[in-house]
Amino acid sequence: SLFRSYLDARHRRGGMSDMTVLDYAMMVEDTHVDTKVIEYRRRGPDTFITGKGQGELIAVALTDKMADGLSMVYSYFNPDFEERSLGTFMILDHIARARAMGLPHVYLGYWVNGSRKMNYKMRFMPQEHLGPKGWERYTNEAVAR
Repeated sequence: SLFRSYLDARHRRGGMSDMTVLDYAMMVEDTHVDTKVIEYRRRGPDTFITGKGQGELIAVALTDKMADGLSMVYSYFNPDFEERSLGTFMILDHIARARAMGLPHVYLGYWVNGSRKMNYKMRFMPQEHLGPKGWERYTNEAVAR
């Protein structure tokens, strides 16, 4: 499955490496908020201008709709498409979705300072990070590190 391929390629030695389909289902279904699974597929030859269709599944974003924004709980993608920056693409898509819904925020989810795999999130400013003193606003990528 796409989820297993992603975990094996990106988190082989991490705490999520032993996650099962049941664990993932619990993330999706065992929630008290409005959770959506947003699928990203390659365009098929019959999709024309809409881009909709049943092409190959290449990325997924587990997203919570909050009162003030969209929260990107967990996203994953086909590791064979890493060079296409699908994490960045999904953030841009969520920004567009939030704007279309009139929501002011997109929550990018967990971020670890210095994590090469999470650095792409720092390209989206301004941001607010929750620290020991509460929420702090950052408008510059260098300052936020």
